[in-house]
Formats: sequence, structure tokens, C-alpha cells
Amino acid sequence: MTEKKKPEIIFAPGCFDNFEGTQEELDELLAEIHHLFESGEFLEKSRPLSEETLEGMDDEEIAKLTKALDYVENEENPQRKLH
Repeated sequence: MTEKKKPEIIFAPGCFDNFEGTQEELDELLAEIHHLFESGEFLEKSRPLSEETLEGMDDEEIAKLTKALDYVENEENPQRKLH
């Protein structure tokens, strides 16, 4: 039997640049995201993108999504620390 590889969560550099809150609130958000991811709840609640989903998005939202997906595919951006 092969061991099932756990997915890894990687935040793109700058993904929290527009976060409006304290460092403590950001730390809590990151802890919650990590908890949901590690418990599998994140993947259980996720859903694939569809044409209908994209039709409900404005141009700015689609541009942000495209930029995030491009980063994931290319992984050429330098790593950056949040703190």
C-alpha cells in the first residue's frame, strides 16, 4: 500500500497585502485556514469552478482568480514571509 500524500497549502506572496486587520487577526485567520485544511474540512466544503460561477464574477474578481491560478501553475514568484 502506498501512503496517501497530504495536500500542502501554500499562500502566494502578497495574498494578504490587502488584509485590513491586526497581525493578531491575521494570525487567527491563518490558524483557522490551516486547521480547516489539515482536518480535511476545507476540501470537503470546496467546489469546482464552473462557467456559471465565472458568469457571476466581475472582471476584477476574474483577474484576481486568474492571477492566483497563474501563480500556482508557474511557481516562479519569490517566497515571502508574512511577518
